[in-house]
Amino acid sequence: MVRVQEIPLRKIHRPLPRQTDQAKVAALMESIQQMGQQEPIDVLEVDGEYYGFSGCHRFEACQRLGQETIFCRIRRAPRSVLRMHLA
Repeated sequence: MVRVQEIPLRKIHRPLPRQTDQAKVAALMESIQQMGQQEPIDVLEVDGEYYGFSGCHRFEACQRLGQETIFCRIRRAPRSVLRMHLA
């Protein structure tokens, strides 16, 4: 089951380093300031903890804008699925 809600940025673990295109982050910051976040990022919920593996540009844009929360599409998963993402 997938649900969509806002989650505090500080509660989302980003275990894999990502390279971000700073021009894309800047464009997203401008868009989010004007229209709000249009597309949620995808996170896994494992044992009550949130893990983000996609949406790195949106995540960074929201961080740099000083937002405390981010709109997320949440999928609950067992630890075995988390391990697959980390492999």
